[in-house]
Amino acid sequence: MAATIPLELEAATKRYEGANRAVTALDGVDFRVGSGEFVCLFGPSGSGKSTLLNVLGLLDSLTDGTLWLEGKDVTALSVEERTEVRREYLGFIFQDYHLVPTLTAVENVELPTVFDGRGERERAEELLDRVGLGDRRGHKPPELSGGQCQRVAIARSLINRPSVLLADEPTGNLDRDTGTVILDEFQRITEEGVSVVVVTHDQLVSDYADRRFDLVDGDLG
Repeated sequence: MAATIPLELEAATKRYEGANRAVTALDGVDFRVGSGEFVCLFGPSGSGKSTLLNVLGLLDSLTDGTLWLEGKDVTALSVEERTEVRREYLGFIFQDYHLVPTLTAVENVELPTVFDGRGERERAEELLDRVGLGDRRGHKPPELSGGQCQRVAIARSLINRPSVLLADEPTGNLDRDTGTVILDEFQRITEEGVSVVVVTHDQLVSDYADRRFDLVDGDLG
């Protein structure tokens, strides 16, 4: 039996209707990511990168085309169904970390499991140990460096055991040495079978990725 493709787009089109004209952000894009694969997406501002990431993360819907996640057609799910699928399969990492400043590192990592009543504190502590921040679990984001905050965000993205991580400019606010630490962690994640998709302007990312795609005017090359 063939292995399931974790994430796949077929003939994906996204149009936004403006007052005077329609804008095509994605134009018939075909895209797939294998299990444990590290893929990076490059493109100038306005090329459709953010739209593509939002579509892959079920934060935006397609005008035409199909999106599969773990072999399931998730193109036309309801808002509630999208939330459940995101919780089960997807992890998100943002350039600005999106940590709660009043919570400690371990509370930030645990937070997604608190919302549904599980409260996996032990796993949150294990994940912080894994990213080298076990001794910072009681520190709050203002007490951490940018690289440490990004590692907390990576740990949080793994709390629900996702099969796919989506990262938006995860090294954009970091110096090169710290960015390398983050990319090393992404490689370790893929060795466990988790797929990683990074949208970026950072050329360093392509040195780590298994494949690079360039998105220009909604067309993926």
